[in-house]
Amino acid sequence: MPFTNDRQISNRIVVLRAERGLSQKEVADQLGVSRQTIISLEKNRYNPSLKLAFDIALFFNVDLHEVFQYGIGEE
Repeated sequence: MPFTNDRQISNRIVVLRAERGLSQKEVADQLGVSRQTIISLEKNRYNPSLKLAFDIALFFNVDLHEVFQYGIGEE
């Protein structure tokens, strides 16, 4: 598959958060970011830094690939 610029990062933060009964604020507070950052991540408006991506995976106790996916965008 040739490299193209239409690849995007998507995530399952909403699902992981809901499975644990956590609010956006609770997740944000635990990660040391703003609630707005979590909102932007969940809506795929913002790509996290590598450190934040790993922190999110560690927080949810899952592999990085269970949180974030990188592939061809749907837009």
